[in-house]
Amino acid sequence: MTAILLLPPLAALLIGAGAASPASALFTRLSGVLTSAVLLAGGLALLAHRGPTPTLGGDLLRADPLSALMLAIVGAVGLTATWAGAAPRPGPDERRPATRAERRYAALVALFLGAMAIAVTTDNLGVLWVAVEATTIATAFLVGHRGGPRSLEAAWKYVVLGSVGIAIALLGTVLLYAASRSAGEATLSWTRLVSGELPLDHGLVRVAVGLAVLGFATKAGLAPMHSWLPDAHSQAPAPVSGLMSGVLLAVAFYAVLRIRSIADVVLGPGLVRGLLLAAGLGSLTVAAALILRQRDHKRMLAYSSIEHMGVLAIGAAVGGPVALAAVLLHLIGHGLAKASLFVVAGRMLAAEGTTTIAEVRGLLARRPDLAVPLVVGMTALLGFPPFALFFSEVAIVLAGWRAGLGWAMALTVALLLAVVAGLVRATAAMVLGPAHDDPPGDGGAATAAARAAGRPAEGHGSDRGPTTPLVLALGVTAVIGFVAFPVGPVLARAAAVLGLA
Repeated sequence: MTAILLLPPLAALLIGAGAASPASALFTRLSGVLTSAVLLAGGLALLAHRGPTPTLGGDLLRADPLSALMLAIVGAVGLTATWAGAAPRPGPDERRPATRAERRYAALVALFLGAMAIAVTTDNLGVLWVAVEATTIATAFLVGHRGGPRSLEAAWKYVVLGSVGIAIALLGTVLLYAASRSAGEATLSWTRLVSGELPLDHGLVRVAVGLAVLGFATKAGLAPMHSWLPDAHSQAPAPVSGLMSGVLLAVAFYAVLRIRSIADVVLGPGLVRGLLLAAGLGSLTVAAALILRQRDHKRMLAYSSIEHMGVLAIGAAVGGPVALAAVLLHLIGHGLAKASLFVVAGRMLAAEGTTTIAEVRGLLARRPDLAVPLVVGMTALLGFPPFALFFSEVAIVLAGWRAGLGWAMALTVALLLAVVAGLVRATAAMVLGPAHDDPPGDGGAATAAARAAGRPAEGHGSDRGPTTPLVLALGVTAVIGFVAFPVGPVLARAAAVLGLA
């Protein structure tokens, strides 16, 4: 099983290098799908392993049940975004050499996925930090891939705020290392830091944990360091938006969970519980206020990501086996649903030439191939039964109520209802509203001419694509909440790794 730890990052490196070379357009187009499939297979193999925890290079790579689950999530969400975001079918020129822009895009996606695989399978907090920082570099270029003033502005905003957050996380990581060194064993191994065997200085750990949580929470899109997220998600290509929302935010929050487990052992649960509860409620408040008046459907999905990160923060603040298992289930459901919806949003942009909600009308009558996955995906995202987010949100609220946080749970439910109202209103308007003859969006005449010629609007990609990945992703979110075995034991083992009180 040790070899499986090397397989995901090595495959990402080799596939990315192949995609960056003058390969065929077909290989370049499928490189993200291949990388994601390898990550998913590696995660599932590690989840099925029942022997000793696989390790490699001391504390360099280690796959406990939580790491294995996160690797599977990265692979599943990545496969959904890259497969559904691919062209509908190979064209007659797929054997031509890929363009420089296509090669750069494919290589960056592979780099992103490889870095995420390392982040979730390392036992070293320093390596975790480096891997998360590598995604900042990759996603900055991906956000600005299409060019144009708005894309470049979003990319720079992401770089500046993301770098600030990751720098704060670095300072917290360095202070944790200093605390372990002063305790007689210089280490950043997560397993050593949570063992309780090191006499770590409480004051130094308190500062380190606060900084690390703040830094990684910035990458996770939690308020008040969330302002980069709507611009980056709305301007990035649709598959990249799905990867950022379903993978990047999830892995950054995974880092927060690891830091929290250290704080629980050394300081007790009070410090990080308070930080996460404040950040979670603040994120829900921001998301609810802005979704209710949102006019852009891609930015609306971005604010929904802030909402769901807030739910995860509240679940981690509650702690305990039930709430934490629900947090992990929420990561699965949110990642698959959001990746699907961002792909659909990209197809809507290509078809309509605009992301303005008021200019997209009558999709159910005109484009049922867009309206149906939009409605199903939004139903999953809103946490309606039978989808996974219904079970995770109910479990988090009930666990919080039993933990004596009734006031916070009541506020959480109220804010979630406000979010539901905003998303339902916008979705119903786009799906059921009267159709415009010619959407007057920023695609305008160019989009109309492109549709008349039977080709996608320039710069927007294709308005059609594979339906199988969307069916699989949304199907999984619909049934996973009912699958007691093996999903229940997998979530329980992963939650037990953190041991949140």
